[in-house]
Amino acid sequence: MADNGISRRRLLGTAGATGLALGAGGGAVGYAAASSGSGSSSDGVSKAALASLGTDEVMFHGKHQAGITTPTQASGHLAAFDLTAGAGRKEAAALLRRWSATAARLMAGEPVAGDDTSVARDAGPSSLTVTFGFGASFFARTGLAKQRPDALDPLPDFSSDRLDKARSNGDLWVQIGANDSLVAFHALRAIQRDAAGAARVRWQMNGFNRSPGATAHPMTTRNLMGQVDGTNNPKPSDKDFDERVFVPADGDPAWMAGGSYVVVRRIRMLLDSWEKLGRKDQEAVIGRHKSDGSPLTGGTETTEPDLEKTGADGTLVIPVNAHARISRPDQNGGAAMLRRPFSYHDGFDGKGAPDAGLLFVCWQADPVRGFVPVQRKLDRGDALSEFLRHESSGLFAVPGGAAKGEYVGQRLLEG
Repeated sequence: MADNGISRRRLLGTAGATGLALGAGGGAVGYAAASSGSGSSSDGVSKAALASLGTDEVMFHGKHQAGITTPTQASGHLAAFDLTAGAGRKEAAALLRRWSATAARLMAGEPVAGDDTSVARDAGPSSLTVTFGFGASFFARTGLAKQRPDALDPLPDFSSDRLDKARSNGDLWVQIGANDSLVAFHALRAIQRDAAGAARVRWQMNGFNRSPGATAHPMTTRNLMGQVDGTNNPKPSDKDFDERVFVPADGDPAWMAGGSYVVVRRIRMLLDSWEKLGRKDQEAVIGRHKSDGSPLTGGTETTEPDLEKTGADGTLVIPVNAHARISRPDQNGGAAMLRRPFSYHDGFDGKGAPDAGLLFVCWQADPVRGFVPVQRKLDRGDALSEFLRHESSGLFAVPGGAAKGEYVGQRLLEG
């Protein structure tokens, strides 16, 4: 199922269904480039794909919020806000009304109402999406404690956690994605300006992905470890996709119908240590070939790994602690989540090591059945964990989409 008719324009194709379950996930539905049907260059790259990205438009109104199954964009921002002192339910409702109106205009390629900053002047919507969610603390702040979903209970502690509380959680959460960096920043700035007097920024992070049209054909992206990243994500065509990702119409609480729960983690990749490994050792950690993402047991990227296959020496071809083995849904009681992250690079630390990695974003109907069991298993014995550090974390309830004339969260705030 597409969330809000992904785009008004024809998609060239999709790629990238999952990736490293927590070390790096690929695009939710891959990336997409608009095409007007014009010709291709001699190497097969569509000229239209490289020239018309700005015209791609994602619908704001719909059953689900945009930015969940929308194809992964090249530029993204994640931000959490806390309500200001004295702000409550009334102020929160007014803020979500402003935010929804601003998001709808920007996603349609229109300037914001009033004094627009002109940051994105001359650009089209560029597949912009703006997605809103509520943290556990929001409900007490607004007198809605009885409406707080049980699914927002705190996540358990994991041994790989090195969490910075100042960059974790928050009353409100916003995800912004676009295929143009100026369009994405324009939206971020507009959202921040709309919040003035009602909420203040708690933390904000910037991410990126491969740009649509950068490869000869749509393909699974790579993460900052150089691994093909995005192979086994749940797909909208799967018969149980909605069941895994979205809260059902008769779900509890009722205001979350059509919504989803998002886990957000800033995962630093210890690239200096990772890059000291030879390619063969890196592949053993992951369980897949670095060149094309195929399992070490053979085939193509989409071939199911043969977890029982042994080599001439009698040892398992895919090691017992390989990430690809441990993160598979069939190794975790069927637990699955839709991973839709961004990479990040925030410069270098005092020792010259890159502060870089993954802004991990995963979607599920229930984090207790999605994120938690997989991360628990990874925490107990994933070979990749040695090269990762989880530095911030958040869990947010993302309500369903708004119909025309409504704003996101209206069923909660006015119910």
